[in-house]
Amino acid sequence: MDQKVYPGKPYPLGATWDGEGVNFALYADNATGVELCLFSSEDDKTEQQKITLSERSHEVWHAYLPGLKPGQLYGYRVDGPFEPENGHRFNRNKLLIDPYAKSIAGVIEWNDALYAYEIGSEAEDLSFSETDSAPYIPKSVVIDQNFDWGDDKRLNIPYHQSIIYEAHVKGFTQLCADIPEEMRGKYCGIGHPATIEYLKKLGVTAIELMPVHQFISDNNLAEKGLSNYWGYNSIGFFAPDVRYAGNGVLGEQVQEFKEMVKELHKAGIEVILDVVYNHTGEGNQLGPTLSFKGIDNASYYRLTEDKRYYMDYTGTGNTLNAMLPNVLRYIMDSLRYWITEMHVDGFRFDLAATLARELREVNKLSSFFEIIYQDPVISQVKLIAEPWDIGEDGYQVGKFPPGWGEWNGKFRDCMRDYWRGADSVLGEFAQRLTGSADLYQDDNRKPTASINFITAHDGFTLNDLVTYNDKHNDANGEDNNDGESNNRSWNCGVEGPTDDETINKLREQQKKNLLTTLFLSQGVPMLVAGDEFGRTQQGNNNAYCQDNEISWLNWDSMDKELLGFTQKLIALRQEHPAFRRRRWFRGRPTDEGVEDIGWFLPEGNEMGEENWSNDFAKSLAIFLNGKGLHYVDQKGENVIDDNFYLIFNAYHEPLDYVIPEKIRGREWKKVLDTGEGQPEEKANVVNDVITVSGRSIILLQQAVTND
Repeated sequence: MDQKVYPGKPYPLGATWDGEGVNFALYADNATGVELCLFSSEDDKTEQQKITLSERSHEVWHAYLPGLKPGQLYGYRVDGPFEPENGHRFNRNKLLIDPYAKSIAGVIEWNDALYAYEIGSEAEDLSFSETDSAPYIPKSVVIDQNFDWGDDKRLNIPYHQSIIYEAHVKGFTQLCADIPEEMRGKYCGIGHPATIEYLKKLGVTAIELMPVHQFISDNNLAEKGLSNYWGYNSIGFFAPDVRYAGNGVLGEQVQEFKEMVKELHKAGIEVILDVVYNHTGEGNQLGPTLSFKGIDNASYYRLTEDKRYYMDYTGTGNTLNAMLPNVLRYIMDSLRYWITEMHVDGFRFDLAATLARELREVNKLSSFFEIIYQDPVISQVKLIAEPWDIGEDGYQVGKFPPGWGEWNGKFRDCMRDYWRGADSVLGEFAQRLTGSADLYQDDNRKPTASINFITAHDGFTLNDLVTYNDKHNDANGEDNNDGESNNRSWNCGVEGPTDDETINKLREQQKKNLLTTLFLSQGVPMLVAGDEFGRTQQGNNNAYCQDNEISWLNWDSMDKELLGFTQKLIALRQEHPAFRRRRWFRGRPTDEGVEDIGWFLPEGNEMGEENWSNDFAKSLAIFLNGKGLHYVDQKGENVIDDNFYLIFNAYHEPLDYVIPEKIRGREWKKVLDTGEGQPEEKANVVNDVITVSGRSIILLQQAVTND
């Protein structure tokens, strides 16, 4: 039967089912023709029906097909000039993924047909391929967006109460015996009761999922028998990646993702997505034509003066052009969709500096930021920047506008240097510990603008940070040339695993030092999945292509003692607002005449200006005044906490610390000592002098009365 075709509407973009049929709308400004191709199954080598879209409203081609239902597979063929030298790469022989597809049924099968030019031609990308790519490209899917959310809504956990947990959908559950085998590595595995129980016991408030947008696994990796595990190579910015679908690929993955979010929300856990809007998986001029390139290359990508080539601020071959209105709309539509339809609570933007580039400079007043500020939906969720890219002046830590959190790379570097014994001044250590006011305070931002981390998905795990001096990335197939060489790590005396009990004890202590520093610093802590129980990648600091036991969490080798330490450390932070302030320290006396924060030397004297700049100083103590928090709770009551005395000793020998006379009085109790293991179950009363072990932290607590 011939399919009826009605004019349809240019909005919304994508394929929209209304219960009676489907409206298709595609932005393609420079195109001269668009064909909608319908398929009956994922295995079809060619389309069952081809429909010419004759309606065009401005830059959008559209049609309405009555009778079509969710599960319908489709793609586009787009005609226009093939003039790479002018930025145009149209080739109607290539089936294209709908940029607005809400579901994509499968992954690409690498073949020369996926390229718009003839592979092997001397003319390279200036040649023209006439081979049909339809057999090798996954089809877009029409979905039913209806879902029973019940009373689910965004949790809106304040930043100062947040603890972020970075995890990979597959890697977190793939080896977890508590999850049914068919659910491991899937969205439903993250939403499984065993996962949620673990996250709740750990104490985190948000899970930050590494990319879940449909992504491309590079051909060069496939040729090595590897794959893109991390997923920072998106092609479908509305579609949950099909690899993590456990219940089907014809839209079922959307329902599965929503169910995962719903279950996490029931447990009080937010969902933050790591998103990659700076580039796509189509690579440079020699990359494949899968979607944007063939739909309207010049309207999506940043091109050089010679329009054959792409600007590359990301190291991936291309950069999406966020200066163009249609690209900005695309990004905003995608963000809004994940908030309104998928109920996510926020985003971490990969290489976010790229999105703020206008011409070549990074501009915090760029259109990207202006539109987000004006959007009543996007502006209300958590927005976290990875504030750098590889372009000129790409390191933008501290330079994002108010309302944004930032991965604080300076916190990571400073704290690693301090605990490995590198020459560094205590002044920077103090800045990072107290929320990095030097980076964020002048813009009227708060300490919570700083997303603090010791490790992240890229780089060493916490265990490897204290086990290896050098990267060991041979499994990546690049002769160990990939990955960061300057890791600010220290192996404690031996490279890699050892039977030396002294070194192993020191490594365990260093892990606790780094975790304690992370969770007792002002700002928002981010913990990488598995660091809490000693996960290792065997020294691989760039496991982007290791979809195997190198990357997956090994639950059988869990360090339960370290896990218990981390759980208690998180509980300590959550119980005491002194470690998660909403406002900056003022350095002013409270009504008792003692400042809200004080800095002390071992003999109990306050630190002077000369002490801050000594690059050999390895030890200091900090007094946190429980009456100096300077904010009220939701009911308008002043927030008051106990007093704390925090002693850091990165020196290799023990030091005696005298409790300063001005803060003596009520008894101090020791609640944490990384030199002794677990946080104290029953706090010990301490004298006015306390011995701090080499390379350790002691935390003392003093009760405060609210009078």
